[in-house]
Amino acid sequence: MKTLISEPEVNEAVCRMADEINGFYGDSPLTIVGVLTGSVVLLADLIRQMTMPLRVGVVQASSYRGATTRGPLVINSDLMPNIAKQDVLIVDDIFDTGHTMLELIDLMHKLAPISIRSAVLLQKTGQQQVELCPDFVGFEIPNEFVVGYGLDYQDQYRNLPYVAALESHDIGE
Repeated sequence: MKTLISEPEVNEAVCRMADEINGFYGDSPLTIVGVLTGSVVLLADLIRQMTMPLRVGVVQASSYRGATTRGPLVINSDLMPNIAKQDVLIVDDIFDTGHTMLELIDLMHKLAPISIRSAVLLQKTGQQQVELCPDFVGFEIPNEFVVGYGLDYQDQYRNLPYVAALESHDIGE
């Protein structure tokens, strides 16, 4: 495993993202929907720096079942707040192909929010397969399998305060 983004760099990016989001929304109320489980660390750090009135909820979306390849997306929105007539910000750990974010936005549009925007810590370069870009991005990263700061490999490494890239021998390839 090699460190890709250090803890101080992550903290600086989260502060920058919070400043951008605060500047964009100002004092307008905001509903934040974190994507479980990867976004929990980013979500907690980000909302502590946000200045507008906000509500927080979560949605569970998973397409990886202990592997490093994408499977069918499963969405559980039972813990998501009512977003009708609300400005919504989806917070996720990583934007890879974009399929998860696109499906979440499509689902949420049916619930009649005022607006939907997205914030991600990481965006992989060259992996995007949809016509969508996150509105707020912490880092663009190369196409590597990353862990830490909420991201996992087989439910491990989420607790790392930095982002690391797993190497083939770490994954068992």
